[in-house]
Amino acid sequence: MLTEPIQIALVDDHKLFRSGMAALVSNFKRYNILFEAANGQELVNTVTGGLVPDIVLLDISMPIMDGVETAQWLRAKHPGICVIILSMFEDAEKVLLMVKMGVKGYLLKDSEPHEVEDALLKVSQGELYYPEFVTRHLITNFNNKLENIKLNPREIEFLKFTGTELTYKEIAEAMNISVRTVDSYRDQLFEKLQIKSRVGLVLYSIKNKLIEL
Repeated sequence: MLTEPIQIALVDDHKLFRSGMAALVSNFKRYNILFEAANGQELVNTVTGGLVPDIVLLDISMPIMDGVETAQWLRAKHPGICVIILSMFEDAEKVLLMVKMGVKGYLLKDSEPHEVEDALLKVSQGELYYPEFVTRHLITNFNNKLENIKLNPREIEFLKFTGTELTYKEIAEAMNISVRTVDSYRDQLFEKLQIKSRVGLVLYSIKNKLIEL
């Protein structure tokens, strides 16, 4: 059976880098460069015109409409489009902001070709691609904000399960509680820990040695 190629949009204001990245991605199996754009406004115009990619490789620093504004627009208008950030720097503030906005991957522009391919593969399969420097910034952020939080035994038990491959429904069965109760634990922890995703819960659990790698 033939598999439809995964459609990629490449958004970066540096034409030479964009051309090199397009050539690289085109050499990977299963991926097709649907279109290129020099800034977020060009992407908005193209997507609004009906050309909708599966994944956007998105530069942060661009004129007219930068990566942050573009990611916000995509999240609001096309939440099904996956975003992988491209950046020149390990900017802790920008890393944390983009992760909170729900981007699926983060790549430095000097990444090796195999790292780019790995990021595309994981994100296209519904996974996340956060390299070590992103995890480091996230854990540092948790260290600064989450020192004195008290959790009850059931919250701790739930946190341990978040580091497994179990769905929330399966976690409810393992804890012998309802799915609604699991949702309540999750939402309480999101509020208590100031976290917005399951990935954040797992990172908190690792940092506090609730999960061992």
